[in-house]
Amino acid sequence: MNYDVVIKDVYLAKGDGQEVANIGITGNKITYIGTEKITGKETIDGKDMLAAPGWVNTHTHLAMTLLRSYADDMQLMPWLQEKIWPIEVKMVKDHFMWGSYLGVVEMIKNGTTCFNDMYFMMEETAKVVEKAGIRGVLTRCVMGDDPKNDIRLQESREFYKAWNNQANGRIKVVYGPHAPYTCTNRYLQQVIEDAKKDNVLIHMHLAETQFEVDTCIKEKGKTPIQLMDSLGMFEQPTVAAHCVYVNDKDMDIMQAKKVAVAHNPQSNLKLSSGIAPISKMLEKDILVSVGTDGTSSNNNLDMLEEIRTACFLAKCDSKNPTVLPATQALEIGTYNGAKALRIDNLGKLETGYLADIVLYNMNEPYWYPHHNLVSNLIYAASSNDVDTVIVDGKVLMKKREILTLDEEKIKFETNKIAKELVKQ
Repeated sequence: MNYDVVIKDVYLAKGDGQEVANIGITGNKITYIGTEKITGKETIDGKDMLAAPGWVNTHTHLAMTLLRSYADDMQLMPWLQEKIWPIEVKMVKDHFMWGSYLGVVEMIKNGTTCFNDMYFMMEETAKVVEKAGIRGVLTRCVMGDDPKNDIRLQESREFYKAWNNQANGRIKVVYGPHAPYTCTNRYLQQVIEDAKKDNVLIHMHLAETQFEVDTCIKEKGKTPIQLMDSLGMFEQPTVAAHCVYVNDKDMDIMQAKKVAVAHNPQSNLKLSSGIAPISKMLEKDILVSVGTDGTSSNNNLDMLEEIRTACFLAKCDSKNPTVLPATQALEIGTYNGAKALRIDNLGKLETGYLADIVLYNMNEPYWYPHHNLVSNLIYAASSNDVDTVIVDGKVLMKKREILTLDEEKIKFETNKIAKELVKQ
């Protein structure tokens, strides 16, 4: 059989990473993994490289790359109210387009092949995803409770109709109310009805700060998790971003209703929001995935850094070094993310799975010795080691050159318009 793409003699990120194999890709699927000699229309030499599933980033705000380093060293609410929301009001289509381009370049170069995005003017982000070749689950963020803001709900519905399952199925559209403190119950119920009608998941910030939880209890008589449960949100698949301040009752609800957590450890640390009880969530069999949040809150979209941080925090929180070992950390950043986003055949190096594969160059000294290559990836490697990125069976980056986008033009344009934006 002649495959579309063949990766030869590559180490596989499974177990301790010692297995070497050939990978065959047909169309957008992995169709062979083994030691037989195989041929393809395109052959990639995998010698001294580690093949892993691409990272799945389950919570981000992609176009916020334009605001990177604009408002640092602040807590969440002052950061939002004094810096981020006032500048977002000034942003137009070109800003969202170029911010999305920059974010996509950054993600491809650090090995992220799928992301779950919540922001505004999402048509621009969808166009970028389509052109770049990456996989995106996209949410038009909605908030408010007055007739003017109901326009956002209609825009969300129209975005779903126009873009869901486009780009060979690489684009999925879901519904995204911002947070309990920006949405009334009436508004949330409308979003829930839309999600039920279209049978798609909901993506929302929940229990990110103590302020949010205290305000929700004071104004609505329940924690954010308990409130969403009472409104029926969790009857639909839900990705809950952050979940820093959740109690045992909250976590029991999350486990029973199969709420997926998008853990954003570096953003939570940088904004002084706190540390999510991930070790307890894992003990309760809650599905935990990892996101990077926006670059203006976290400064990068580097999933490997997030996974490493999540791993260390979980171990420290539990006082148990066997909590979140390297193999599970890899799974949380790949397969768990795919499960959270309800993409059934993504996040594993197995035949029949979508061919979203990253090759890491292992020539740097911190990859040696090769006792356990998965441990080396999680604890020692750099995202700069990402050499080749394949999404949906197509090679998007080879030898660190992105093939689908003009990286230099994107960096030039984003730097120029970001400076103009903050001067306004």
